[in-house]
Amino acid sequence: MIYRLLAMNIDGTILHDKQKLNKSVKEAVEYVQSREVIVTLVTSRNFVFAKRIAKALKLDSLLVTHHGAYISQNNDEPSFVRRINDETVNDIVQFLENYHTHIRIVNEKLSVSNVPPKQKRLSRTVIDPNSFSAYHHQFVNKVSDYLFSEQVHPTHIEVVFHNQADVAEAKLALQNMFYEVNINQFGNQLIILPRGISKLTGLLYLCDQLKISLKETVVIGSGLDDKEMIEAAGLGVAMGNAPKSVKDAADWVTRSNNEHGVAYMVKEHFRKQQPLSFLEKMNIIKK
Repeated sequence: MIYRLLAMNIDGTILHDKQKLNKSVKEAVEYVQSREVIVTLVTSRNFVFAKRIAKALKLDSLLVTHHGAYISQNNDEPSFVRRINDETVNDIVQFLENYHTHIRIVNEKLSVSNVPPKQKRLSRTVIDPNSFSAYHHQFVNKVSDYLFSEQVHPTHIEVVFHNQADVAEAKLALQNMFYEVNINQFGNQLIILPRGISKLTGLLYLCDQLKISLKETVVIGSGLDDKEMIEAAGLGVAMGNAPKSVKDAADWVTRSNNEHGVAYMVKEHFRKQQPLSFLEKMNIIKK
């Protein structure tokens, strides 16, 4: 099979555990681009952070960010965006505040969350320490009070429960109350997305824009939210540090993010694939 697109997760995949980008990943991306394969990122991270990583990797493709809810190539205008409407957000937040939770509502410009336990209230906006860019986190005492005076237009909501027993109960209640959203559970965390949105739908959108079939994609991921993409891709690759269920869904399990797993996989596989222009010239593939 000839592959035209390489899609990679960020956390636990191209970043090692100290949140640094390995030089080996940059070399691997340059190598696969020399084969004329398009490289992109598919991530739960905000667009500002993903764009910074893309710049370091010299990527100029559309980036699938915010769990698939925000797809863009530049900071000015998204190619695709799906949001949770403000009334639904208000109702969800008010419901969640009945539990002992840390709530974070997110869009492409900022996020707003209640003050984490054991921290003093931060009334100012702070720069994301991981992105070194103008993506802002606003900490407030009560998210619903903030929403009463401000509109955020979020792409998604992230909720961490401090009592594990509350998670399933809250998830079931939210599913029964709000048809407009998808509720995804990962341990004691819920990710609330607009209905029909996921990393896979983001990848499908990208494939449609590029006129590439899903069978012509390679996906490398490490998180539970990557599993669906890995199963659907032409070649699904799990990092060595991925959970067992993600590895079981993959066609290939590479080394961990701390052991240069992306570089190892890319060079092992793509050394066997000639540049696409050569394959087209030889009539091995169609233009």
